[in-house]
Amino acid sequence: MVFVGCGERGNEMTDVLIELPQLEDPKTGEKLLKRSVLIANTSNMPVAAREASVYTGITIAEYFRDMGYSVALLADSTSRWAEAMREISGRLEEMPGEEGYPAYLGSRIADFYARAGRVVCLGEPKREGSLSVIGAVSPPGGDLSEPVTQNTLRVVKVFWSLEDKLAYRRHFPAINWLTSYSLYSEALEPYYLERVGREWLELRREAMRLLQVEAELEEIVRLVGVEALSPSDRLALETARSIREDFLMQNAFDEVDTYTSLQKQLRMLKLIIRFYELGREAIARAVPIERIIELPIREAIAQAKFIPEGQSERFGELERELEQQFEELSRAKVS
Repeated sequence: MVFVGCGERGNEMTDVLIELPQLEDPKTGEKLLKRSVLIANTSNMPVAAREASVYTGITIAEYFRDMGYSVALLADSTSRWAEAMREISGRLEEMPGEEGYPAYLGSRIADFYARAGRVVCLGEPKREGSLSVIGAVSPPGGDLSEPVTQNTLRVVKVFWSLEDKLAYRRHFPAINWLTSYSLYSEALEPYYLERVGREWLELRREAMRLLQVEAELEEIVRLVGVEALSPSDRLALETARSIREDFLMQNAFDEVDTYTSLQKQLRMLKLIIRFYELGREAIARAVPIERIIELPIREAIAQAKFIPEGQSERFGELERELEQQFEELSRAKVS
């Protein structure tokens, strides 16, 4: 893991330096710092060094990649790197481009991200290495239309949109699920079908649809309150909240929740979507939405993220309990 602090505040690099020796690698039991490289170039250091720090980091990352390792490079932030390029370009009296950035900004950013990838290394012994690049872009005022962000989005295939509103609500990771995207989904479909399950893609689409419905209903809820919504809309809101809080939220410092396999994610999402499907059937039979929302199984679904890996039988028990509670709810309505 190579961490490049490019033009950031000194206390941020200090925090990394303090925390990494305390965190343990779950695979080896060693401290994370033992397999980390830190390159510090804080905001009070020379501008020319700030530009060079990013290239230094990716060159070191390529060195370890060629040794057959899987390397992750985090550059924080490429916006400060671009600003350093703009200042150097101005001192060289080069023709400026958009917002004063050099005309070659787009090609420099593209060249940087093009150095990521998986390679078959030359020489003996035969080995494969990979380099994943994560660039943190911090646009002024959160304006995603500025040149650095737009040039980055043209070349990368995954975009994580971090939001301060989610961080203030203690929703971590604070990634906006509607504006973030991945263009690798279609390429990974065969992998999901083979290794995870045929239901994964359909469950993922249904979860995204419910989150989109929630965003559309939020304005109505703010104006007239949740009680004015139809039972089906209220069920969609409750399910979307469950997806956000029980599936998307993660505690990286919890021993179990710090890592979740795709198989466990499938079982968790399956529980939530199954609750929604059974809820719709119950509403069609005129079961009050309040009784559906107050079912005890909802608390068990919220705690499913803390089930340790490899205990799939507990998910089976939850699924049976879910079906049983809705069956009892229907019988009570009939009687």
